[in-house]
Amino acid sequence: MSALTVFSDEHFMKQAFKEAQKAFEAGEVPVGAVVVCKNRIIARAHNQTELLSDVTAHAEMIAITAAAQSLGSKYLDECTLYVTLEPCPMCGGALAWSQLGKLVYAAEDGKRGFEKFGREMLHPKTKVEFGVMREECSEILKEFFQKKRALKI
Repeated sequence: MSALTVFSDEHFMKQAFKEAQKAFEAGEVPVGAVVVCKNRIIARAHNQTELLSDVTAHAEMIAITAAAQSLGSKYLDECTLYVTLEPCPMCGGALAWSQLGKLVYAAEDGKRGFEKFGREMLHPKTKVEFGVMREECSEILKEFFQKKRALKI
């Protein structure tokens, strides 16, 4: 790969999906995220709420922190976050404060997603795209919750 290679949204979403698989294997809700700046992944994360006993340890929150540390700046205006599930309002608020340049998410979350409250939650300049790898990302979530329900019987 040359220095001029430009990767697609699907390429980066596949990387986020790998993070979701790590979460699945760890018994966490399978959500993964990567932050990309100038065509390079600067942060990777997956849900760790169970591991850390922390309701705020969503993939997006961990990725935002790691990206900010990588850049040495709290603003991610030149970055894109790829995440396998629509961010919740908490994560949407954090994305707004970080002034994220672009958000790409795979699967919608009709119950707890930020879109339920409107895109106004995000920074006005943040671009939003969704549906990249929707099927795969939805399927891993369905499988996780089916297994979780089966264990409760």
